[in-house]
Amino acid sequence: MANRIVYFNGQFVPESQARVSIFDSALMFGDMAFEMTRTYRHQPFRLHDHVHRLYGSLKLMEIDCGLSMDEMEKVTHETLGRNIPTEADDVDWQIMHDISSGPLPSYRVAFSEDIGPTVSINCWPLITHTGRFAKNYETGVNLVVPSQQALPAHLLDPKAKTRSRLHYRLADLQGGRLGNAWPVLLDPDGFLAEGPGWNIFLVRDGTLYTPEPRNVLLGVSRRVTIELANKLGIRVCETNMGRLEALQADEIFCTATTFSMVHACRFEGQQIGDGKPGPIFDRLINAWKEFVGIDFVTQAQEYATRVDDWEKRECESSQSN
Repeated sequence: MANRIVYFNGQFVPESQARVSIFDSALMFGDMAFEMTRTYRHQPFRLHDHVHRLYGSLKLMEIDCGLSMDEMEKVTHETLGRNIPTEADDVDWQIMHDISSGPLPSYRVAFSEDIGPTVSINCWPLITHTGRFAKNYETGVNLVVPSQQALPAHLLDPKAKTRSRLHYRLADLQGGRLGNAWPVLLDPDGFLAEGPGWNIFLVRDGTLYTPEPRNVLLGVSRRVTIELANKLGIRVCETNMGRLEALQADEIFCTATTFSMVHACRFEGQQIGDGKPGPIFDRLINAWKEFVGIDFVTQAQEYATRVDDWEKRECESSQSN
């Protein structure tokens, strides 16, 4: 295992020593806020936006992590800086923030020190995430509507990003049984909401459509895509859409932090257009590449040629430690 370092409760510790207690509220209740940011050329992309959303989630969950947003950004950069030298120069990174209220007071006697919030920041090479994902840029993804629905905002605000995500997990399992399809959850009114960790866009007659910000996580990549579309003069409409609108779409694509954008080739078993990336998607993904300063598709394809060897070395290193 590479000598990766984790920021954990105020200290920098080896990745192998960063452990959350079995008595942590995150394990007992799932009340852990989190964010995942990625780097482009080692620079965290929209870190401020991710940290701002993280603190919104913490506010809702009534967790004071003990760090200001500026302090959180500073220690994030320091954590990343300590990890970058452990990999080749061309390897970009996933940065994960995980924060809970900490061990439950009922178990305080199990700890020799005072208990408080659990705060961790870890960095993981993107070679595994995007390397394994790379083929999807060419083939596209197959979307289905699972039986699992999105949670309505009046029960749990979807704009808070927390580890309480059983509905996402069930949707993924249901999609997996349908040929490893990507599940698009419907909201309680039968409209398209989101996928487990990604947002959806439809194109019809040159206009870009995406679900209104009601029962969805407001993704940072979703926002960037809308900003880029506005700069390109592409009309954007946030509105309710159902199965019919998806089946009538000229293009469908998904956005998320790790992969930025990927087109969908099928929806509910029916081909979308000719199954290939459409003209609006092409304009937007090229704008994305220019904006972040790197061709992340080519990068992922390069990682795909190395990921098996990388994982083998990691396993051998872990076994020798």
